[in-house]
Amino acid sequence: MPRSAHADVKGETYPVPIKAIDPASGTRLLSGSQELDRVLGGGFMRGSAILLGGEPGIGKSTLLLQVCARLETKGRVLYVSGEESPAQIRLRADRLGALRESIEVLCATNLDRIMSVFDAVKPVLIVIDSIQTINSPEAGAIPGTANQIKYCTLEMTDWVKNHDAIIIFVAHVTKDGMIAGPKVAEHIVDAVLAFEQAEGDIRALRASKNRFGSTDELGLYRMSSAGLAELTDPSGILLVKRDGGLPPGVAIAIVHEGSRILLVEIQALTVPAKAGITRVYSDRIDASRVARIAAVLEKQTGLRLSDQDIYVNVAGGVRLGEPGIDLALAAALYSARTSQPLPLGSALAGELSLAGEIRPVRQMGKRARAARTLNFSRVIGPGESIMPEHGKIEQQSGSDWLKVESLKSALRILWSNE
Repeated sequence: MPRSAHADVKGETYPVPIKAIDPASGTRLLSGSQELDRVLGGGFMRGSAILLGGEPGIGKSTLLLQVCARLETKGRVLYVSGEESPAQIRLRADRLGALRESIEVLCATNLDRIMSVFDAVKPVLIVIDSIQTINSPEAGAIPGTANQIKYCTLEMTDWVKNHDAIIIFVAHVTKDGMIAGPKVAEHIVDAVLAFEQAEGDIRALRASKNRFGSTDELGLYRMSSAGLAELTDPSGILLVKRDGGLPPGVAIAIVHEGSRILLVEIQALTVPAKAGITRVYSDRIDASRVARIAAVLEKQTGLRLSDQDIYVNVAGGVRLGEPGIDLALAAALYSARTSQPLPLGSALAGELSLAGEIRPVRQMGKRARAARTLNFSRVIGPGESIMPEHGKIEQQSGSDWLKVESLKSALRILWSNE
């Protein structure tokens, strides 16, 4: 009988043939939250460690307490808090409707005490809220230091991997939105998630690292007094509802985020630069990307943008990095500079090359159908699409959208009667 990959004999770990490893140990466990499962790639992978970061008050503890209550397992769940009392956690659970017999709460910060509870309870899911509060005498006297975080993360991660459990570390973030502490903590875990406030009560969940899935997925929630509600169908949620037409500087982008299609409003504003120094102000779309699109637009149309300060925003506060937003961003900048609003009912998708060509994007047909469903009558995009099944570029047939090959032709269609 071959030894298990985790078997220890007198402190020694033995290797095993890869064919002898039980593939069932790599099965996923559904979290009870479709949005979290989407971002993780299909649920929790057993034996995995996850780091969840976010600003104070964003809803990290709320999200995880709801997950603890909805986790699809008969095993035990351990919620370790180094910041709140048991009574505070119970009050939040009452408010969220997250009471469940299998949830056990431990308020402690000493690593040895926490590890002894791991051995006694043998939980399926462990939440550490937060990793910065856990300390061990072997790693120094002050909690929250780089050495403490590294040591405690390693010890607890090693335990869950040897017991096919799941652990989620809650992490504080710096004023720049980066997870506080050493980067090595991010290297230790299997997934790094960021919980962000999009706008108002909308929350966005993204993965910057995921060993068991894609980092392209986006999870959306809405915060309320009863907790976090999932936005499984956010179509139209991120669009600003207006009775009249679009104001100048606004364009609708059809965005492909992971497995879902979103229609998002991109807003642009241009004003003369002061003292001859131009700047780009954009925190939802990378500023260097905005500058590149502005340069292509100026080269292709002769529209002067190099003497303008450029401001770019995304309605709803969602961060966009997908290549398919280039065409909508260019249209928003053109509209802002010329004070000509885009025609009502227009939606755009397409990657823009430095030569002003409209390059193919993923799932253009699916994007066009999603826009048509939301009553967008003039959908503009490339004539070719990247098909995810085999990664090839294919010519698209049908009349779901107007096909363009260049930035000039797209702008001509937008401000004409074609």
